[in-house]
Amino acid sequence: MLGDLPVDRTRPIPTIGVCLQLMEEYNMLPNIREHSLVVARVAGTVLDKLSRSTEPLVLPKKELVIAGALLHDIAKTGCLKDGGDHAEIGWQICFDLGYGEIAEIVREHVRLFSYTEDDYQRGIFPAKEIVFYADKRVLHNQIVDLPTRLEYILEKYGNNDIDRHRIINRNFQKCRNLEEWLCKKAGCASEYLVYE
Repeated sequence: MLGDLPVDRTRPIPTIGVCLQLMEEYNMLPNIREHSLVVARVAGTVLDKLSRSTEPLVLPKKELVIAGALLHDIAKTGCLKDGGDHAEIGWQICFDLGYGEIAEIVREHVRLFSYTEDDYQRGIFPAKEIVFYADKRVLHNQIVDLPTRLEYILEKYGNNDIDRHRIINRNFQKCRNLEEWLCKKAGCASEYLVYE
């Protein structure tokens, strides 16, 4: 597809229109597209709540958060058919398209690799954390609490494997901690954080 030509990996953040075109181009199933739209709405709402904080915060551009949320499952349809890690394959797709910032969000929407509560305490919330959190608050196309989403993920992906359950729970603990910081900095409870 890309051949031997150099690829510009620093393209501007894709617009919502471009994201919708990419969803079409990568044959995103309607239910995955709907999930992504709700995740984008939740991520935007969380960012809006944080932006109203009375203390100074370091927040990403809203366009970056929305585009990352819209494209976080760009590879999921293909992976459902052919197998593979949709976060890694999605990272590669976005990277090859030149959307390096989006690629990093996509790569970490399932598992946060570079996680530090010190940043949250200082009011630093990168786009990937906001999308990671928003994705964990959306089950299919419904906004749910973290325990409900965790129960679904354990049932669907846990395979009755103790080690796998441990990994999933450890990842969700990061999300719980992140939620506490988001609520603290936004000045609202978790049930209000995701609703406008």
